[in-house]
Parts: sequence; C-alpha cells; structure tokens
Amino acid sequence: MSQEREERVLAEVHDDFGVIRVLEVEDYRFLEFGEAIEQSCTFTADPSWLEYDYTRAMLIGALCHEAPESALFLGLGAGTLTQACLKFLPLEDVEAIELRPDVPRLAMQYLGLDDDPRLYVRIGDAVTLLDSAEPADLIFVDLYTDVGPAPGHLAWNFLESCQKRLNPGGWLVINQWATDDGRPLGAALLRGLYHRHYWELPVKEGNVILLVPADLDQVLDTDGLLDRAQALAPRLGYSLESLIRDIRAAT
Repeated sequence: MSQEREERVLAEVHDDFGVIRVLEVEDYRFLEFGEAIEQSCTFTADPSWLEYDYTRAMLIGALCHEAPESALFLGLGAGTLTQACLKFLPLEDVEAIELRPDVPRLAMQYLGLDDDPRLYVRIGDAVTLLDSAEPADLIFVDLYTDVGPAPGHLAWNFLESCQKRLNPGGWLVINQWATDDGRPLGAALLRGLYHRHYWELPVKEGNVILLVPADLDQVLDTDGLLDRAQALAPRLGYSLESLIRDIRAAT
C-alpha cells in the first residue's frame, strides 16, 4: 500500500485474537489483522469486484463446477469472494464459518457484505464446526491469521474432511501459501492425501490455489471452464483466461 495515499482508519476492534482494523485508501477499503497484515481488499463502488489474482483464482475454482447450488466458506474475511459467488453463480444456499465475531459485523458495516437471504454465517473454529456444516457443491478454505495460514491448512484430518464434505461432482478450493520453490505449503502431505489428483494455480501474490475434486473419477474440464469464464467476463469486468492457462497438475 503506497504511503503517499491518504489512509483513514474507519474501525478498530480488539478481541481475544488481537486487533482488527478497517482502513480506507481512496476507492478501496482494507481489512487488516494485527500489525498491518492485510486480509482483504474491497473496491467500495462494487464489493463483488475481485481485486487480487488469488481471489480471482478461487473464483475459477468455483467455475470448475457447471452449476453449483451450495457453497461453504471456511473463513469469511471481508466477504468479497462470497459476494462474487453470490452474484455470479446460481447458488441457493451459502454458509460461512468465521472464527472472529467482529469480522462479519465489520464486513457488513464497512465492506459492503450484503445481508443476503441465501447467506448463513456461523461464528467459531472451522476445524471444529466443519462436521456440522451441510455438504456443499463448493467448499473454500481460506483460514489466515496475522501470522499466516491457520493450522488447518496443514491438518490431514481436517483437509480430508473438507473433501468428504463435498457433494458428488463438487470442488474444494484451498488458498494455500507457496513455498520458495513455488509449490504449495505442505506439498508432500497434499500429494498423499489427495492421491496427486488435484490441480494447482499459482498467483503473483505468493499463493497457490488448489482445485481438489470430490473423487478420483472427476477431472478438470479445461474447455468447459474456459467457456464459463468467457461467458462471465462481460459481467465480471475482467478476463480469467490467462489465469486458467496457468493451471497445472499437482506437482
């Protein structure tokens, strides 16, 4: 974030996990945890606009499904990805599990998260609450603190349970940190857990988005994915094609 641009603090909350701030810089608002660790970015004029490649890559994960009706978000943040999915996908039932109670409140008050009747937000630890969530066509794992990914991102049982919570034909989309060699954090664990049957999408922010199908018989239909992304591009206001071209098989 450029220091030349004026920064305004709109809200600051202290909870059991530390500090949460909402900042405004020109046309954008940012959700931060701890010592200026940015969690989410919202374009004020359009809260469904996905500013960063990693969120656009996660939307690509959603488009792997031809017609998803249900989605589960493990980690809400500002809710920009949730907003985009509610706006652009034929979803009927969306659940989000967020650890910190002030996060959804601030997202609705300052970051444009709609009180959509299709959206149900629960407060608590996603690792603990996953088993009580409804199965879904799409599951997103994006559990970050002010020091990096939460332990769930490397927890075999939790990641296995996420896949098992998918409906047939569903997709699990994980926002994983990248290591120095460009591979996802915990690559060896992931290869064993998902039998190398998943796809990776590296992005410039230093993350690798994992696209994990519900079962081994399910494959990534790249042509169908490109068609769906192309059809959506006029509404999105940007193209996803270059990112889709970067998808690779598990390494």
